[in-house]
Amino acid sequence: MPHRDTRDTRPRPPTGWRRLAARAPLLLFRAGLGPVLGKRFLLLHHVGRRTGCDHHVVLEVVTHEALFPGWTVASGFGPGSDWYRNLRAHPKTVIQVGNRYHAVTALFLSPDDGARIMADYARRHPRTARRLCAFMGLPVDGSETSFRAAGRVIPFVRLEAADGQRPQSRGHG
Repeated sequence: MPHRDTRDTRPRPPTGWRRLAARAPLLLFRAGLGPVLGKRFLLLHHVGRRTGCDHHVVLEVVTHEALFPGWTVASGFGPGSDWYRNLRAHPKTVIQVGNRYHAVTALFLSPDDGARIMADYARRHPRTARRLCAFMGLPVDGSETSFRAAGRVIPFVRLEAADGQRPQSRGHG
C-alpha cells in the first residue's frame, strides 16, 4: 500500500558540509570501523534502479529481531529517497551490521505497521522520536495518537535475512 505523499513537508536531503557530516558513518564503515556504531546503524548496499551501479547508505535501525533475523528502517526523506526507490526495484540485497554481512530481502510495510512501529519507537526513545518527527515536518504532541499518525506517513522497510542464512564476518586474509 503506498504511503501518503508528504513531499511538501519533508526536508530536503542535506547538501554541502551537512551532507559530508551526514555521510560520516559511511566513512566509518568503509574504514572497517562499523562496530563503533554498534547495532543501532546498518550499512545498506543497494543497486541503482536505472544505472545498475552499486550504492551504499547508513540507516538507523528502528527495530531488530534476533530470533528470526530482521531489521526495520525508515525513510525519513520519504518514498522519494533514492535508496528506498532502488530497493523497490531490487529488494534482494546485503546489509552490514558492525562487521557482519547479511543477505536480506526488503519488505515494504503498510501504514498501519508504520503506525505501530512509530508508537513503539516513541515509547522507547521519546525525545529522539519528537526530534525526528519535527525534522521530517510531521506534527506530534507527544501522544501515542500523534506518533501513530506520523508513523502512517513514514515509509518503513523490514530487511529480512535469507532463510537459514548465517551472518558472515568480513575476512581479513
